[in-house]
Order: sequence, then C-alpha cells, then structure tokens
Amino acid sequence: MDFLAGCIGGAAGVLVGHPFDTVKVRLQVQSVDKPLYRGTFHCFQSIIRQESMLGLYKGIGSPMMGLTFINAIVFGVQGNTMRRLGEDTPMNQFLAGAAAGAIQCVICCPMELAKTRMQLQGTGEKKSSSRKVYKNSLDCLTRIYQREGLRGVNRGMVTTLIRETPGFGVYFLAYDLLTRSLGCEPEDPYMIPKLLFAGGMSGIASWLSTYPVDVIKSRLQADGVGGKYQYSSIMDCTRKSIQREGWRVFTRGLTSTLLRAFPVNAATFATVTLFLLYVRPDEESKDCEAAPASHQAPLQQQAQPSSLVLSVGD
Repeated sequence: MDFLAGCIGGAAGVLVGHPFDTVKVRLQVQSVDKPLYRGTFHCFQSIIRQESMLGLYKGIGSPMMGLTFINAIVFGVQGNTMRRLGEDTPMNQFLAGAAAGAIQCVICCPMELAKTRMQLQGTGEKKSSSRKVYKNSLDCLTRIYQREGLRGVNRGMVTTLIRETPGFGVYFLAYDLLTRSLGCEPEDPYMIPKLLFAGGMSGIASWLSTYPVDVIKSRLQADGVGGKYQYSSIMDCTRKSIQREGWRVFTRGLTSTLLRAFPVNAATFATVTLFLLYVRPDEESKDCEAAPASHQAPLQQQAQPSSLVLSVGD
C-alpha cells in the first residue's frame, strides 16, 4: 500500500512539474548565438503559442513509464539502507538517500535521455509544420539503441550519477532537518502544511546543490540531435560551455527549475499523505503514536515518501 501511495504521489508530481521541466531543458540547451527564448516566461509563452499547451508536456511518457521502477528502487534502497544503518539520524538520512539516488540512475538516465530528446523535438516550429522524429519515448529509445547501442541509451550516465547521488542525499537530509525543526506532531492542526513546506523546500535545496551538473547532463543528452555532435566528454562540454557563455551558463533554466521544485514536491507529499490517510487511517495513526519522537523525525512514518515505503525492501 505504501508503494502504491508513493507511485500515485510521484505521478501527481510529474503532472504538475513537467511543463517547468520542458522549459528548463529548452533554456539549458538553446544556442547562445541564436537563442529562441529570452527567459523562463518568454519560453512558456513561445511554446504555448507555437506548439499549444501540449508542447509543454512533450516527453512526459518517459518519466511516467519509469516512475514505478524508480520509486521501487529509491524507496526500497532508502528504506533498507536506513534499517541497516540502524539509528535514524540526519547523516544516515543523507547516506541512505545518496545510496538510493546512485542505484536508481540505471533507470533514470535512459528515461531522462528520452524525455530530453522528446522535449526538444519540434523546437520553435509551428505545430502544423512540425516533423516528428520520434513517435513516443519508447520509439525514441529504440531508435537510439539501433543507431548507437547501449552506450547511446546510457548517454549522460556519469553526469546523472554525479547529480543524483548527492542530490538525493541533500533531499532526505533537508527534509529530515526541516520536519524535526518544524515539530510536526500527529495532533498538530497544521501538520500537512508543515510537511508540504518541508518537502517543497527540500526539493529546492536538492536542486541548488547539483544544478550545474544538471546543465551539463542536459547538454550531453541533447548532443547529436540533428546529427551534429559538439562534445566529446564531460570536461569538453564543461570547458566549451564556460568559454562561450561564462559561468552564468550553470544558471540556465534555474528559475523554471525552482518554480517547479516546490509544487512538485508539495503535490507528491499531499497525494501520498491523503491517500494513506484515506485507505488506512487507523493503522497510520497507530504508527505515528508508536514512533519515539526522540529517535526519529516526527511523522516520517506517515508523510515522508522515503519512510512511507520502507516496507518495500522487507
């Protein structure tokens, strides 16, 4: 039941946040010589005007398809790691989150590759005249595999690993610290708003900690679109990007990312919490009352996705 709640919560997060992610990717990889977009809001307006509202949801099939597998890996690994570490401390939350982030890259990297390619398809073209290279995310991965093999499907794996490992660690650490400091108790009438605030701010902290790596990852995964390759390695991409655009290149798309981070996590936490309260209110109440406040973050059993599915790995 916890796993199902996590999946539903994750799906809600994807639906809320995908338009912001599309804008982020477009801004990260657009040409500095001939930019199509002046900023976040201009990018939103241009996509809607040229490609309709559906343009903002290009590539959503890939994260939706990979959602179940990623949740299973992240929640299962994080829960098992916390049990093996024993004590529920902020540092252990960071280590467990980092372990989960590293392992789920196996699914995350190909999924984001397909998402990025689909999001860039038809950029700047009118919907009526846009030619589709890929029918959907699965077709995209199939075509990449046929042309480039497994190496092509896993393009950007190293940068994904560098981003996800500390990113998930910071996420779980920040959430743990915030829920402790806010004092989220079962009888608190403001319990859900506090948890949503903690989740949203944790998402922002996670993105800020690894965003420069995400810019390089997006550029590497977008490289080769149209048959033209610009970068030979991570360092080559980093060097060329800095040479042409300066250090500000690492903030491209940051506004849309931060705008996305809070509502995505808020939607995820709200959906998970309400789902569990609806399907098993008595059990959740008992779990919360039984959790010693001195040894673990308040209400982690009830409202934190990482703890909601700790039983997955049992």
